[in-house]
Amino acid sequence: MRIFKNKWFAKFARKEGISDEKLIQAVKEADAGNVDADYGGGVIKQRIARPQEGKSGGYRTIILYREGEKAFFVYGFAKNVLENIDKADVRAFKRLARVMLSVTEQQVEILLEKGEIEEI
Repeated sequence: MRIFKNKWFAKFARKEGISDEKLIQAVKEADAGNVDADYGGGVIKQRIARPQEGKSGGYRTIILYREGEKAFFVYGFAKNVLENIDKADVRAFKRLARVMLSVTEQQVEILLEKGEIEEI
């Protein structure tokens, strides 16, 4: 399983102090079938706890996810900032998932070289 974060999400995670270990754990939980919300089309939402706190008031992450293959963290928000994403956001993430989950290994390497994504 390869796990990535896009440029926007990497900046968000750094600012909020979300470690790569927490992101890896969120994907492991999804692999085990523990998904907080499955929007379909390869788009899931996973909760991540704030440091020294629980998940309920923590962060929500949107992951473009294909079990056992790839996971792309593409968006995150604190629950106290945004309750949830809306239907238009879900549609946009599904369109993005169709593209990102079908990229070849060669295309992944190009995205990594350009700095568009980072591998965790």
